[in-house]
Formats: sequence, C-alpha cells, structure tokens
Amino acid sequence: MNILITGASGFLGFNLAKALLNQGHKITNLSRNECQKLNDIGIQTIKCNLNNLEEVTSALKKIEVVFHVASLVGMHGDYNQYFQTNVIGTENIVKACIKNGVSKLIYTSSPSVVFGKDDLCNVDETQNYPKKFLTHYAKTKSLAEQIIKKANSKKLLTVSLRPHLIFGPDDPHLIPRLIQSANSGKLRQIGDGQNLVDIIYIDNAVDAHIQALENLSKNSKLAGNVYFIGQERPVNLWNFINKILENNGISKIENKISCKEAYFIGFILEKVFSILKKEPPMTRFIALQFSKSHYFSHKNARDDFGYIPKINIEDAIKRTSNSFKEKQC
Repeated sequence: MNILITGASGFLGFNLAKALLNQGHKITNLSRNECQKLNDIGIQTIKCNLNNLEEVTSALKKIEVVFHVASLVGMHGDYNQYFQTNVIGTENIVKACIKNGVSKLIYTSSPSVVFGKDDLCNVDETQNYPKKFLTHYAKTKSLAEQIIKKANSKKLLTVSLRPHLIFGPDDPHLIPRLIQSANSGKLRQIGDGQNLVDIIYIDNAVDAHIQALENLSKNSKLAGNVYFIGQERPVNLWNFINKILENNGISKIENKISCKEAYFIGFILEKVFSILKKEPPMTRFIALQFSKSHYFSHKNARDDFGYIPKINIEDAIKRTSNSFKEKQC
C-alpha cells in the first residue's frame, strides 16, 4: 500500500515507518523538514506545513492510508501554537484524506486527553474528557481526537490509539530526560511513590498501530473508535524510574516532595515562565502525572483487534537499558 506518515522522523513515527517498509509498503513522510535517517532507508519526505490545507491536500495525492502521528508536544506554552498544529493540522489531514479518497486514517492520540486531577485506575474508553485541562497539549489532543472520531465514514475509516509513556532504544524523550534530571540532582520523587501507571515499549506501540490498520474495516468495531494501549500490566512509576536509573549506573531517587508542594511550585513556575516564555521545570500537570495513578483497561484493544504486547516489561526494560549503556561506552 501507499502509506503516508505524519511525523515519521519522530520516535514512534520512525519505528512505525521502518516496520511498514519491511512489510513491503511504500512509505512517505510528511513533516516540516527533511530527515536524513529517513533518507538513509529510502523513505521520501514531503516538506509541508500542516496548517496549510493546500499543501496537505497536494501531499496526500495517490495515498491510500494515513498514520497521523505528528503533534506539538509540551507541558506549557502558547495555546494558539498547540491549537494550530494539533487541531487545525488534524482538520486539514481529514479534509485532505476525503479530497484524495484516502481509505483509512489511524490517529495517534494520548491518554492525557482523559486526565484531570484524580487517579485513573483501570478505566476504559468510556472515561469522559475532564471538565478542565491542565495543559494545552491535552486539551488540543482531545479536540483533535474528536475530529478524527466524527470523520469516520464508509469512505474514510478512522481509529484513534492512546499509547502511554512510550519508551525503548533510541528514545529521545522520556529516558534521556530522566537520566539528565537524576544526574543533575534535580529529580525528586513526587508523592508517596505508590502510584501505578501504564507504559508501552516502542515495538508494542508499533505493533498496535499496524494491527489497527490491518483490522480496520467498514464492519469492524474499530471504525470511529478509540483505544488505550499499553503493556501487560501497569508498573509502580517510581520503581520503574529507579530501575532505569540503576541499570544506567545512577543511584535511585531518595529525595521526596509531596504532591501538594509540587503542585504549588508548578503553579508558581507556570506563571513565572509564562512571562519568560520558556518551558518551566515543573508544572501542575507534571506534579499530578508523577504522583497519581493513571493506568487503563486494554480489553477493548485485545478483543477488537487482537492487541497483546509481544515484549514483556522485564525484557523491554533490559533492551532499553542495554541500548543506553552501549551509547555511553
């Protein structure tokens, strides 16, 4: 098939592109800039601004399937920037798909779209969006997800996936930031350290996206639906973090701060860094994400398109740790 991936230069997008390429599909990347690592494996990049409907429509000519992975990620910043990329960009992808007769659209959403202030323990896809969002990212991703759901039709089949805390070899975000914060002495355990969270290894996240594509049809339950995807069980967040750190020769986190204190500090820093127009080191959202439980039922993903993680948590952590050790040698 002729498949286009938005954001194939990113962590999930690149691994998804490689897997689909190995299956014999023709893959095209859609992003603002050229990507050498994609060029190296024979994947063409179409430089395009998602805010420009004309450019997006032109880029999707002769495309059969779109994976919309790209989004603006962050904990703080200008709302309009998030809205333009995550909402308007998604609207343009949908319009371009319809205009060009694209048959399937798989959207990478986030569990953040249902996270408010409280613990989320084994909730399923019936969980409502919160009345108030603490990040522009979560709010705009929820709006984009609703656009994808409403766009589903007999001509354009859509499905949304919600992977949580993707990690693995070559992870440019989660693991490096934890290691950097720990090495600088800035990482603190927030809360009592008993909170459980979902995580997902990169290969399992890729498998889920491909399985969603293969099972998405007019008569399937997937059409117009959303799914949480993760590992075989939630993990204790701080045990997971300490295991990653210890595997990289870094002492486990001993210093602690309460959720209430971290939340208040986050509130103050958000105000200060808004004036400075920089990303604050702590936000209210981060305080809650690191102290509250947020894990989800994956039953619907298993029942509707056969998603079962092939790589278990222990092997995933080992593979990830080994890859970072090799880089440090």
